[in-house]
Amino acid sequence: MLSGDKAIELWEQVRQKLKIEAGDTVFDNWLGLMVLSSFSHGKIVIAVRSKFHKDWIEPRYGNRIRTLWQGFSSDIYSVNLIVDESLTEKSSKKIEDSSASILNLSSPLDPRYTFEKFVVGPSNNFVAAAAERIAESDDVTFNPLVIYGGVGLGKTHLMHSIAWKIRESNPNRRVVYLSAEKFMYQFVRALRQQDTMLFKEQFRSADVLMIDDVQFIAGKNSTQEEFFHTFNALVDQNKQIIVSSDRSPADLEGIEERLRSRLGWGIVGEIHQTTYELRLGILQSKSDDLKNCTIPKAVIEFLAHKITSNIRELEGALKRLVAHSQLVGRPVTLESANDVLHDLLRVNSRRITIDAIQKKVAEYFNIRLSDMSSPRRARAVARPRQIAMYLSKQLTSKSLPDIGRTFGGRDHTTVMHAVNRIEELSIEDSLLADDIELLKRTLDS
Repeated sequence: MLSGDKAIELWEQVRQKLKIEAGDTVFDNWLGLMVLSSFSHGKIVIAVRSKFHKDWIEPRYGNRIRTLWQGFSSDIYSVNLIVDESLTEKSSKKIEDSSASILNLSSPLDPRYTFEKFVVGPSNNFVAAAAERIAESDDVTFNPLVIYGGVGLGKTHLMHSIAWKIRESNPNRRVVYLSAEKFMYQFVRALRQQDTMLFKEQFRSADVLMIDDVQFIAGKNSTQEEFFHTFNALVDQNKQIIVSSDRSPADLEGIEERLRSRLGWGIVGEIHQTTYELRLGILQSKSDDLKNCTIPKAVIEFLAHKITSNIRELEGALKRLVAHSQLVGRPVTLESANDVLHDLLRVNSRRITIDAIQKKVAEYFNIRLSDMSSPRRARAVARPRQIAMYLSKQLTSKSLPDIGRTFGGRDHTTVMHAVNRIEELSIEDSLLADDIELLKRTLDS
């Protein structure tokens, strides 16, 4: 009969054999987490921490583990894997330690982005209330929460606020926050390093998964497939999912229908364009935090009236005024605000938006509006899309990354290439130059 000491000795031999055969990475992150649970009357029971863990090991190494045991001792006639959830704490610690060196999952949070600093108004009160409810509760009530709206309206601020609140109220909950771009980068990296199982386990062991700018994975089929399965696994475990996007799930072009459907399961809340009262409140809050600089009430009201595009530009304008005042040693006045912010004020006075540019260009070239954000590369679609990107850079104050996001989550280098290409072609092609000039006049009118 197999004694306790002998069983432990054989288990170490099995482990060493598996480590040689499977390699260090698989052993350290999967097989090495197995524990010898019990042994009696020829029955060996090996415990793992989760069903996901068991379902991965069983089809790949189950038979080999049994063969190794029986090869070392003829007294053994059954070897079984079971799930023991009491192992979660120890194995989770190992996963966390390995993730620090293999996959740096969560992005850093901005300490300025908290609920206390988020100004609530009619355009965002519903989303803010849902966000606070989720952050304060350990129960998963709304799943998923999807926050959508235009660029610079506070989606990222709310996402960071939720993460900060959860970490503060329950430090044991594992919060993973990152952009969709980084999620894709981590997945591609795992594919290259053949660590996809570790990638899956790490993301699916999160208590709260937060993905910012999910529209970025439009057209990225492999990444969508992985996110789809991660989404399902977390929902099945009653774990919280929070996503932000530049448009509602139903309007996400290039995203698979099954994924759009799941994103629409829970609470979908829109952050609308800011009102004058909200802009005024934000500026007042920011000015109250300033040191060694006073912003007159008239200037705050002036900025709230004139800069209506988004909160990010509004805050940027305030920072420019403060920097100018401190550098030249003069107080902030209405005259200085007009002078320092003349370019930004000019753009906002035209009130040309990227949405308006996309609609006008689509109408002019007789293509669908959805083609502006679709992955299609046919010349009849790609050239108008490049022209719309060029006009967005010329006629708005948006950055290249901001423009890219509104064109289906494209990278800023794609926008830069489009701008350069249209500039070159408009010199060589007089008809194209005429088209662009006509579009500009139409948009300016």
